[in-house]
Amino acid sequence: MSAKEVIARRVAQEVRPGMLVNLGIGLPSLVANYIPHDYGVFFQAENGVIGLGARPPEGMEDPHLTDAGGSFVTAVPGAASIDSAMSFGIIRGGHLDMTVLGGLQVDERGFLANWMVPGKMVPGMGGAMDLVAGAKRVIVAMVHSAKGEAKIVPECTLPLTALRRVSLVVTELAVIEPTADGLVLRERGPDISVEEILAQTTAKLIVTGDVPTMCLG
Repeated sequence: MSAKEVIARRVAQEVRPGMLVNLGIGLPSLVANYIPHDYGVFFQAENGVIGLGARPPEGMEDPHLTDAGGSFVTAVPGAASIDSAMSFGIIRGGHLDMTVLGGLQVDERGFLANWMVPGKMVPGMGGAMDLVAGAKRVIVAMVHSAKGEAKIVPECTLPLTALRRVSLVVTELAVIEPTADGLVLRERGPDISVEEILAQTTAKLIVTGDVPTMCLG
């Protein structure tokens, strides 16, 4: 199982029937692949779609039906197309039960950095600032490290997305919950030891008792 599949499957365990959930572009969009079609969940994309489904089979793509990153998606029965003003009204009005976003860094305060300087060949802000500030729960789905550099750090060196603690961080190695006391290691990845997680994390992690293995559904 690839790192991205582990992450997407674990994040899918946080989704409950009846939720309205925003999925960010890239890795977070994979979460929809692991939610039953009859689960009663509506996925939202800030470009104005409520009711996103999984990626369509090869050859069945609709050029008018994409997520916020331009990737092809399907729509579930009852899906709606709305304009950008209403889409961001839902986000900023606190009506999203959850958002799942990618991340570049998360620090010991639980603050997220998931954008860089505009004009460079790197991610831009997009709707992330509004999503982190407005959603009831914020889950960060990202690989644990990149190019040998830790992504869970003492303090973010990249621009912060918002001054709000995220709810949960899910990587292929660990599930980490930011709290008022710091980052708590809640679960470890399949066949991953606590020592391996600590070795790839420069932030301080709070570890108490036996750390269970992730349930991937």
